[in-house]
Amino acid sequence: MVQNASVKFAARVASFVLILSACVFSLAIPSSSQNQTSQAPQTAPPSTNEAHFHHLHLNTTDPKAAIDFYTAKFDCEKGRFAGLVDAVFAQKSWILFTKVATPPPSELTSSIWHFGWGAEKMKDEYERQLKLGTKFFTPLTDISDIGGNTGAKDLFYYAYVEGPDKALIELNTANHHRFGHLHLFSEDPVAAAEWYVKHLGARGRITTSRTPRMYKGYQIGPSASLMLDNVNIIIFPAEYLKKDYPDRWKDKVVLESTKGRVVDHIGVSFDNVTEAMEKLRKDGVKVTDEIRSLANGKIKFGFIEGPDKIRIEVIEGHAKKE
Repeated sequence: MVQNASVKFAARVASFVLILSACVFSLAIPSSSQNQTSQAPQTAPPSTNEAHFHHLHLNTTDPKAAIDFYTAKFDCEKGRFAGLVDAVFAQKSWILFTKVATPPPSELTSSIWHFGWGAEKMKDEYERQLKLGTKFFTPLTDISDIGGNTGAKDLFYYAYVEGPDKALIELNTANHHRFGHLHLFSEDPVAAAEWYVKHLGARGRITTSRTPRMYKGYQIGPSASLMLDNVNIIIFPAEYLKKDYPDRWKDKVVLESTKGRVVDHIGVSFDNVTEAMEKLRKDGVKVTDEIRSLANGKIKFGFIEGPDKIRIEVIEGHAKKE
């Protein structure tokens, strides 16, 4: 279970967090300390089929308590999605909730690793969270010396918050304190990143090499870092999970679907969802749920399957707080 993650696990994860949070392009570039040969990253070209990051959809046993939690702990506010459903609005996108009867699975076996907020002064933010009674999977950790920056201190910190239903939420040093990133696992991070660029118009840098990059015996590359609006989508190899949880992965071959898990899916929006779905289908994207509408057509949406069985809702109309 995620909640039983050890300090050793946290230290290994910490190497990833520094890279993903420092800047968008840094994930694609191996550090000098890794001693790995890799081709130069390429800037992903813009797509004519752009989407916008619309929402993160969570399963929870208590939506009201979850909404109260997020709005009390992080930079976001209460709102009503489409004027109909209580939710959380985080700058440019929604966090939506579905009530479930039993706690949803939270083990790290799907493509969604965690999501998180930044903090300009991480040590102060950590103390603030402690005073608020926030529970942490991983305490404040200084990882300033990662990536060959030997001896560096007090430059970069991270901590993992225990969210409702044991959702894994990261707080990390950044130049902002907003909802900032979504971190994914993939069987093929390069192909996954290319998918997001081609079909959703994400922008960023993707390594052209699939040569594994290792850190203390764990594979952390190849990797990619993309932007969809103001949300950084980071993709790391699934081999990390397989090594860290050998018993859980003994009979598994690929990542499980995100459907039904604590983070059920992400949502992306288009101006015209019908045209978008037609193009996605034509381009070979798997459509799992055909378009339907709710609230007399006010909400129009369908579902597709992205890389590594991530569930993606395609919805019409961009996120806005009403």
